[in-house]
Amino acid sequence: MKKFLSRKIAAGLMSSVMLCSALPMTGAMNVMSNSVVFAEDSETTENVVYYADFEDGKNDFTGRDGCGSAAIDSTGGYGGGACMLFTGRQKSWQGPQLVVDDIVNQGEEYMVSAMVKTPWYANVQVSMEYTDTEGTRHFSNLTSGISNGDWVEISDTKFTVPKGVTKAAIYFECSDTNVNISVDNFKIKAAPTYDIQYDIPSLKDVFAENFKIGGAVTTSELAPKSAQELIKKHYNSLTLGNELKPDALLDQKATIATGSETTPVINISGARTILDFCRDNNIPVRGHVLVWHSQTPDWFFKEGFKDDGAWVSKEIMLQRMENYIKTVFETLEKEYPDVDFYAWDVVNEAWLDDGNPRKAGSQGANGSNNSAWVQIFGDNSFIEPAFEYARKYAPEGCKLYYNDFNEYMPSKTSAIVKMATELKEKGLIDGIGMQSHLDVGFPTAANYENALKAFCDTGLDVQVTELDITTVDTSETGFETQASLYKQIMDLCVKYSDRISAVVFWGTTDDKSWRAAKCPLLFNEDFTAKPAYYSIVKGREVPVVTTTTATTTTTTTTTTTTVVSTSVVKPELVGDVDKNGKIELADLVLLHKYLTKKSELSDEQFAAADMNQDGKVNIFDAIELRNFFNTEI
Repeated sequence: MKKFLSRKIAAGLMSSVMLCSALPMTGAMNVMSNSVVFAEDSETTENVVYYADFEDGKNDFTGRDGCGSAAIDSTGGYGGGACMLFTGRQKSWQGPQLVVDDIVNQGEEYMVSAMVKTPWYANVQVSMEYTDTEGTRHFSNLTSGISNGDWVEISDTKFTVPKGVTKAAIYFECSDTNVNISVDNFKIKAAPTYDIQYDIPSLKDVFAENFKIGGAVTTSELAPKSAQELIKKHYNSLTLGNELKPDALLDQKATIATGSETTPVINISGARTILDFCRDNNIPVRGHVLVWHSQTPDWFFKEGFKDDGAWVSKEIMLQRMENYIKTVFETLEKEYPDVDFYAWDVVNEAWLDDGNPRKAGSQGANGSNNSAWVQIFGDNSFIEPAFEYARKYAPEGCKLYYNDFNEYMPSKTSAIVKMATELKEKGLIDGIGMQSHLDVGFPTAANYENALKAFCDTGLDVQVTELDITTVDTSETGFETQASLYKQIMDLCVKYSDRISAVVFWGTTDDKSWRAAKCPLLFNEDFTAKPAYYSIVKGREVPVVTTTTATTTTTTTTTTTTVVSTSVVKPELVGDVDKNGKIELADLVLLHKYLTKKSELSDEQFAAADMNQDGKVNIFDAIELRNFFNTEI
């Protein structure tokens, strides 16, 4: 991905790359808005904080929880030298670990690389472990590689140790408990840092008169300062990607210790980093999710809260459900009273695409079609009590939603409408969440509108909760196609904005998306805006705040980024902003200085800068002029 980005930026293949504050006046064009340029790997440029090739016999790796042995193999390394060889494994999670407490700074992003080998076919997992302030251990799978007796490269896998934790470690594990694990050329380096584009319209301002604009983020995703700045600039709603899901909150050990059959214990430590950020920056939160078949451990449905227990009765499960929902709401209210939980997904993904309930059984037994909720209740009759309990315990002003994917499939649309209408009649539901995980090939905007209209016609509020649009074509043409569908979807949201209260994009940048391989979001890995971003803001006036200072008073006024000339002047050459008779990079520089309020334009210059001849000079004229140079390359 990073090599693609380097080529894209250097060659100008992306028509919508934003201007930097200083552009070269002569020579080859090289426009970048970020502070980091990817280079070929070298020890001098990549900010390495730890490196081990084991040639000097030094070995800082130990066995996890004292299990197994990490030793130097002097001849078995990658390329024939030394490596670290881990033996004596008896369980899948056992393997070599490196404690990184004194190596990395908490809250900052790093990348780990290594060469890994097993003696025969096996999948090796690279993971991170840390212990939070409440003593709870957390585990995160970073990446994996399959070895078949050969060395496999683990390359530049990002990780972040959250702030305030103890004993953080990077470790290797393997599903085959019989294999030894060899590691060589182990490296940790600081991840690249970037500046976001501050001088482009804020999404939350663009759509301020329509609905909230939100994003989704995980704890690791929030770590880079760039991600935090992107969120603060563009979003006035935030969804925790995983940290408020049942598997993140439920504490099995503490629950069993209570001896209760009906009262599960929760631990919100994993959510604190994001909730603290939302509190400190006054960002409302969309809660996700209370009742879901996925990412809910089977033990929650078993006798004694034990993995090997029998399934509990419907009566017991209703008590567990109520107590869980009550505890979640009460805990968040107590510990985060200043965070506005303005919406919650009460039930998630209860219907199959054919409009039928999911199948009974363990989630892991037969893929995502199985539901332990259906196992206990026999059907989807658990939905109504879930909303009853949520209505009973939710904070005042918090709206309650049913949320689902493939919601535009006709049979599923009908099932959701029927269910939601019945819940509405009982005063239990406030809205429907359309996840909106789309692709450039399907659905069409027309397909999507059919579902959107059907949901709006229920009289309930609608929120687009997890919007992303994938594309396998990462050429300029492919991204323009993606941009076109993004525009169509957002235009539909504006069309129905009297019934839509929020639109949430599922992630921050393409590389951090759960669908990263298909580049589904509005921003690149380097935090530059993609054509998709520009497509949804183009043509919309954006309110901005400017301050005018007088002798003794300061007055704050609201204007827009769209500037209209006071006089109409027909330019001799559109694009010749400096009026020297030709179009060149100096014109692009002057236009950028005007947009960033570092220079003024005469009436003649203003007319020449108005690339699309709409009587205004704004960011879209800069894009047009930038495209001119792209076509010349």
